[in-house]
Amino acid sequence: MARHRYREVMLTAEKMGMWRGRYQLAADGHPVAVWDPSWWRSGGDFEVQGRRYQVRSNGWGSKYRMLDETGGVIALVERAGRKHWTAQSGGRSYEFRRASMWGNRQELVIDGVVTGSMRRTSAWSGAIEADLPGLPLPLQIFVIGVQLALWQAQQTAAASV
Repeated sequence: MARHRYREVMLTAEKMGMWRGRYQLAADGHPVAVWDPSWWRSGGDFEVQGRRYQVRSNGWGSKYRMLDETGGVIALVERAGRKHWTAQSGGRSYEFRRASMWGNRQELVIDGVVTGSMRRTSAWSGAIEADLPGLPLPLQIFVIGVQLALWQAQQTAAASV
């Protein structure tokens, strides 16, 4: 599969504190949103460009919906946590895949070409770097939020064993 060089970092997500799990998202170093995880279910909330969004999952955490202020579904992630998964919004479908079985890097694949990625930069702090060209900013934050929710669920499961 062909690989093209793409810009290294567009968005970053850094944990805001030790306990709550909130993340500050920044585009090229400028704050754009705060990911606020849900207390009762997998997902969270964020506000970007003056609009508020909710992210909710099904009971198994394999499907996530992004809802606008009116409760309308504007984006969907299916097969979350699998090697290959998709995000759908605005009549478009975006394919993602886990780069390796052991790593945490997720690649954005468009027409068979890797055009972007996101990865956890620190297991300790949970920081994330993401370069997702072609995706609207709310959709980028949604996809990052889904990954944060999945990684948090994995950490919780590992800690309870």
